[in-house]
Amino acid sequence: MIGLPEIRQAAARLSGQVLQTPCLASHMLSQLAGCEIYLKFENLQFTASFKERGACNKLVQLSQEEKDRGVIAMSAGNHAQGVAYHAQRLGVRAVIVMPRFTPMVKVERTRSFGAEVVLHGDTLEESRAHAEALAQERHLTFVHPYDDEAIVAGQGTVALEMLEAVPQLDTLVVAIGGGGLIAGIAVAAKALKPGIRVVGVQTVRFPNMYNAIKHQALPQGGSTIAEGIAVGRPGKITQQLVERFVDDIVLVDEGDVEQAIVMLLDIEKTLVEGAGAAPLAAVMKEPERFAGRKVGLVLGGGNIDPMLLAAIIQRGMVRAGRLARLMVCARDVPGSLARITAVVSEAGANIDEVHHQRAFTVLAAQNVEIELVVQTRGRAHVQSVLEALRAAGFEAEEQ
Repeated sequence: MIGLPEIRQAAARLSGQVLQTPCLASHMLSQLAGCEIYLKFENLQFTASFKERGACNKLVQLSQEEKDRGVIAMSAGNHAQGVAYHAQRLGVRAVIVMPRFTPMVKVERTRSFGAEVVLHGDTLEESRAHAEALAQERHLTFVHPYDDEAIVAGQGTVALEMLEAVPQLDTLVVAIGGGGLIAGIAVAAKALKPGIRVVGVQTVRFPNMYNAIKHQALPQGGSTIAEGIAVGRPGKITQQLVERFVDDIVLVDEGDVEQAIVMLLDIEKTLVEGAGAAPLAAVMKEPERFAGRKVGLVLGGGNIDPMLLAAIIQRGMVRAGRLARLMVCARDVPGSLARITAVVSEAGANIDEVHHQRAFTVLAAQNVEIELVVQTRGRAHVQSVLEALRAAGFEAEEQ
């Protein structure tokens, strides 16, 4: 098994080849969570993911013969970009097999680094099988996304940087897909600071490591906002390291992750993908677990599809009461809508959408239901808008 010496050697190899990302305190998130939160901004890497570390550490150790033949990898996106980018830098041919569901932003970015992209399969398991077959067929070196000691050692350099920047950290929270990142981080962190707690995070839809470590059989599969950690099974190397060095694993659901993405964007002005937001989602879901502690969160990646991001932002506004849907009942006579919009305007809300419903309603025929989608300042403001409408003689409810 790898240890601190291998991770230190990886750090030396990576010096000048990947970014030593900042690890900074977040005062606002700390206030909201009830603990001291420090963010490790791996989303600032050139390919917007920590995956560069492991990929680069693996590629620089290849023999000249292996470099001449080329490499192949399978990935949902971030490992693909890391391998493709550093292969291009090192003059190595790269073939990347990606599942068909991979966001196009990741596919196109991978191609932009000169890699041959093969879209195959609906899951990472299907992509892996195809990549292994192509590796045999084309005599390419297979670069595993997590189940490889060189990959794990490269990812472990994140912990070296975090504890160098913030030595007082007593808890690290790390997302888990196949386990490469948390395995490397846990090995390094426990060697440097044996009393530190390392907590893993998975989504309810893909609890592969949770099941393996806790001997559970929770169902898994389906779509998830955190596709970067939507892995069917943990690695053999990584599972052994997680069992030995990781203190606990918690599960978060899709709504938790969505909320964390919006919080990081709104409060920290930083963009993360679902997998990158999972650690914050865990802290906000179970604040009592982290109360009073000095917690380092790894923002693992920032590659998110713009259309998905737009939907997440809107849904986040709905959760916060910044976007509300109101149903107003009124007489179907000229001037009613004008009176309603005037009341909403005077209450300080902005109308996004207006829908009239005359046919599909139980109201009397001379009445109309008017659905308004309004922008507000929050939950309290929504209630004040409703009160203003009722005071003006309209029946009004939030939908």
